[in-house]
Amino acid sequence: MTDIRIFSEDFTSVLAEQFVTHPEAGGIVTFVGTVRKFTQGKEVLRLEFEAYERMAIKEMRKIAERILADFPARRVAVHHRVGTLPVGGTAVVIAVSCPHRADAFAACQFAIDTLKETVPIWKKEIFTDGEVWVSAHP
Repeated sequence: MTDIRIFSEDFTSVLAEQFVTHPEAGGIVTFVGTVRKFTQGKEVLRLEFEAYERMAIKEMRKIAERILADFPARRVAVHHRVGTLPVGGTAVVIAVSCPHRADAFAACQFAIDTLKETVPIWKKEIFTDGEVWVSAHP
């Protein structure tokens, strides 16, 4: 089962973690990506995310379905935020449940890495001295 969402308002990891909870899962791993105060030595004021939402949902669903096919995952949640986020704001939450922790960690790592490479969500960083649209950060 999968839960794929794009939020235009603040959200937390609670929905994703509740969704992936499963009696056969001994390991639940949650990744929460937040807005950091500094990027490459520059002070960040805020981030702005834009998405081609229909395609982003489709691509996020493909990631989740691949996890279900390639890992012993029971459930996968992929949630992302669009709009303006302050420093400390939650941008992305990925939660995966598996029978064992190692698989849950690996599946969650796969999800965030693939999301950054393939999902049409764009990030603009606004600094104290300007702004820039950025590609995925490693």
